[in-house]
Order: sequence, then structure tokens, then C-alpha cells
Amino acid sequence: MMHAIAAIILAAGKGTRMKSDTHKVLHPIAGRPMLLHLIDSVRQLGAAREVVVVGAGREQVEAAVHPLGTETVEQAEQLGTGHAVRMAEQALAGFEGDVLILYGDVPLVSPQTMRRMLDALHGKGDPSVVVLGFRPADPGAYGRVIVGADGRLEKIVEYKDATPEERAVDLCNSGLMAVKSADLFRLLGKLRNENAAGEYYLTDLVELAAEEGRFSVGIETDAIEVAGVNSRGELAGLEH
Repeated sequence: MMHAIAAIILAAGKGTRMKSDTHKVLHPIAGRPMLLHLIDSVRQLGAAREVVVVGAGREQVEAAVHPLGTETVEQAEQLGTGHAVRMAEQALAGFEGDVLILYGDVPLVSPQTMRRMLDALHGKGDPSVVVLGFRPADPGAYGRVIVGADGRLEKIVEYKDATPEERAVDLCNSGLMAVKSADLFRLLGKLRNENAAGEYYLTDLVELAAEEGRFSVGIETDAIEVAGVNSRGELAGLEH
């Protein structure tokens, strides 16, 4: 059975490390803005809706995506990834199906990987949340994906909140998720900002689902597919 698909694409960050007047997600890869590559991939998957969450530089992003028929919503205050996704709640009112949560500066994730995420969302045991993980050569300061002995996700822990044992884990969080629409905004409404950054972390959905007796799963992909672009050097690296 095919389920309706919507994508929420986060593009509200300031992107100051790019040192450019052009919004980070509009820098080109192979001659086309990276955000538009991502929207192309979402549409290849057959998504019914795309909502881009904008903030700083919103006019540039809106000018790029509105001609495509893509909706935008504003995150006026930068209060974390969970807060950013919640900004799309009204735009997706009445939508029933699966929601992909993507990042405008992570443009290389393929339709095939998105499909694997959605398939996992309707896989064994009917999980609430699917998290896309990867194993980088240097895990560094990435959030860690903590998997229990039963293979189910226990939690995602941000590096600055992690214990030494958790930091030793090499499975890292890409930030990309798939969540059933019926679960997403209910769980987002339970988010708390009791962490080192004082932000509402999207990653806390895993623990919130567990508190309801639901569970989450992780799937893996190659690090290059979830490579983020935060600087011109990283942009140049993705061009090759």
C-alpha cells in the first residue's frame, strides 16, 4: 500500500560560515541550487507536498521555490530543529500520510534512500520514527545514535550532552527522519528544551515515542549521501 508523502525541508539557518550574500541552500551544485536538487529528489519519490521552513534570507529562498509551487513557512526565532519542524504544522493541517524531514543543506540524499526510510516506517512492528544514520571516518561532534540490544533505537544524543561511553559510538545522526503524520505533531507538542543549548531538539522524538510505548528504528546510508554544506570548502568537496 502506498501512503501519501510530504516533505518538510529545513532552511532557516543563517549559514554565516559560507561568507556569502547568497543563502546557503541556494549555492549551486552542478549549476543548480542545492535546495532545488533536493526538491527534485522529493518529487521523484512522488511527494504530494513540500514545505520549506525559512528564516534568515527568507526572501531569496521564497523567490527560488515559489515558482515551483513549493510552500514556505517562517521560523522567526531559531529555537531548534524541533521548533523549526513544528512551524510546518499549520501548512500540513489535514495531511494524512508519511512525513520526511530533510535539510536544505544536505542535498545529495537520493530518492532511493528516502524510499528505504519510508519502507522502514511501515516495516516490522510499525515504528513511529525512522532515523537515517551513517558512520563517518571521524565521528567528531555529530550526535550519536544509540541502539539497544534488541536493535531498536533507544535515543539520539547530541554530542555536547553525551557521556564518554555514548561518544565512543560511531553511528551518527544525519538529522533526516521519517515520521507518520499522525505521530509527528503530537510528539512535537511534547518537546522540552531541557538541554545544554536550551533548544527544542527534533531528535528527542525518539525518547518521546518510547515514553508512549512506541519505538523507533534506524537505517544507515553512506556518509557522502548525508554530507552537509556549511562552508565553501564543503561545497567544493560535493562538486567532485
